[in-house]
Formats: sequence, structure tokens, C-alpha cells
Amino acid sequence: MLYNLLAPLASDYGFLNLFRYLTFRTGAAVLTALFICFVMGPSIIRWLKSKQKKGQPIRTDGPESHIISKAGTPTMGGFMILLGLGISTFLWSDLSNPYVWAVIVVTVGFGLIGFADDYLKVTKVSPDGVPGKLKLLAEAVIAGAVAWWVGDLGGGTLAVPFMKETAIPLGYFYVPFAIFVIAGAGNAVNLTDGLDGLATVPVIIAVGAFGFIAYMVGNAVYAQYLGILHVPGSGELTIFCGALIGACLGFLWFNAPPAMVFMGDTGSLALGGALGTLAVITKHEVALVIIGGLFVLETVSVIVQVASFKLTGKRVFRMAPLHHHYEKKGWAEPTIVIRFWIIAVVLALIGLATLKLR
Repeated sequence: MLYNLLAPLASDYGFLNLFRYLTFRTGAAVLTALFICFVMGPSIIRWLKSKQKKGQPIRTDGPESHIISKAGTPTMGGFMILLGLGISTFLWSDLSNPYVWAVIVVTVGFGLIGFADDYLKVTKVSPDGVPGKLKLLAEAVIAGAVAWWVGDLGGGTLAVPFMKETAIPLGYFYVPFAIFVIAGAGNAVNLTDGLDGLATVPVIIAVGAFGFIAYMVGNAVYAQYLGILHVPGSGELTIFCGALIGACLGFLWFNAPPAMVFMGDTGSLALGGALGTLAVITKHEVALVIIGGLFVLETVSVIVQVASFKLTGKRVFRMAPLHHHYEKKGWAEPTIVIRFWIIAVVLALIGLATLKLR
């Protein structure tokens, strides 16, 4: 909004040229979202506590320590992230950019699905929430609509990694593929969000990586130098990424162990959906598998566990997702969280390194 209002005046007032720079607006978006979460966080947490007498229902089949240490902690803290993200994005991004609206629609849409899930869990005091098939259907509708829109804008192609400016036209398969990426990312982050701070920091790392990718892809000179596909207008997504990083940092202040609030599905589905949409728009869906590799590992552990138990009656892991396996092995929660953060950093660096491997 500020860009749309003030950037046109830069010819008359030189200092307003700042609003034309992506780097300035990205930094401002980080600080704005962070400030909003810091200021509004305590009030939001108090309000959530007043509405949730028992807090988030804790799985009775999960690690025993959770029943004691996490009982009574309010959920739906993802609302705090969405609030900081939304205000900051609207203030600092170019609202005439269609890609900004595409990622906003998915983030808010997935956040609403997560909110409905959290609401049912809290009001019914049941871990079931929205039926899985209904949740997936809603995600597919939102992701499909945005994918159709984005595909129409960007040609509906899949960039081939390690090959210079090479893309495969997916035709009718583009929308189903994009749905798989966006919905898959949403649910992968959701599965990872099982310990205090476990999902938040890897999301920050992955979004930071995709903010860099969006900046490179959106700049014709940098894209040509790196040999990657140029997506005009996608650079504006760095503002969204900055706002999301700031909002996640603000939330992490209250989610650090021992957590005062959980993001719930309201936050995890929204964050994962945003990450998947960033990958689709920048045409780096394959890079998402590496950069978001931690989320992939968590998801694969669940798939392997379920498949193994159905086929053989035996479990591969002591408990799935993967972080619960290590809890069952006796690892302390901070140890698991920090080691998973390290894995996320390493995978993000490897993913970014692939930009130059052409």
C-alpha cells in the first residue's frame, strides 16, 4: 500500500525512492511484522487462554512428557503470524502484483482450514478435528484455483533443475502438480509442528531461501547469469517472505520452550501452503524438496510407518513423525529441535547451491 501511494511521488521527493527498492521494503516488512507480533502477542495469548479452558488436546498415544508439560497450552497462535504477515504485506508490497495476491489467497485459505480444524479440536476436546478427506478437498480447491491462475500467468511449466533456462510444458497436468506441491507442503509443515519451535525456525530458513530465489528469478539480469527461468514480477514476493520471516520470529518469542502458545493448524497449514506457493510461482518446485527436506523427512516417516504397519503389522519407527521417534529414544526436546534446525540450515544451503549448478 505504501509502495502504491508513495513510489509515484519519488520523482518529486527524492527520498521516496527508497520505496522502489525491494531490499528496503523487505527489511521494513520484517521489522513491521516482528513489531506487530511483539505488541499484539501477549493480548492474543491471553484472549486464546480465556477461550480455551483446556488448551490444545494432547495425544494420549504420544510421548508421556507431553501430557504433563504441554497440557493447557492454548493453540491457534497461528493467528498471530497471519496478523503480522497480513498487515506488513499490505503495507510494504506492490498490491497490483498478481503473485502477491496468489500467495496471500493460499496462506489465508489454508489458515482458515487450519482454524476450523483447531476450533473443532478445542471445542470438542478431541484430537480429530476436520475429517482428513474434507480437509484435503478444501486444500485442493484453494490450491487448484491459485495454480490455474498462476499457470495462466506463467505458462504452466516445470523448470528442469541443473539445466539452463529449460522448462517442460505440463499442460493439463500443471494444476494437479501444483496442487500436490502446495497441499503437500502445507501438510508436511503441519506434521513437523510437534515440538516447541520445531516447525517455526525451519520455515523461517526455507522462506528466507525462497525469498532469495524470488529475488533472483524476478531479476532478468540475475536470472540470466544463473541460467534459471526469469519470472517477471516474482521479485515482489521477497516482501511477502520478509513479512513472513518477521511474523515467525515474533511468534517464536512466545513459542520458545516452554511454549506459551502453539501455532496449531491455523499456523502450520498456512505456513506450508505459503511455502509451496512460493515454490510454484518461482518455478523451483524441485528445489523445495531439498530446501524443505526436513518437512519431507517428517512426512516420509509417517508414510513409511503407516505402510509398514498395514503390510507387515510392524512399525519401522518407535513413533511417527520422526521427531517423536527420537523422543521415544530418550532424546531431550531441545536436543531434537536444535539438531533438526541444523539439518534445515544445511539442506537450505544445499538447495541454494543448486541455483549455480547448471
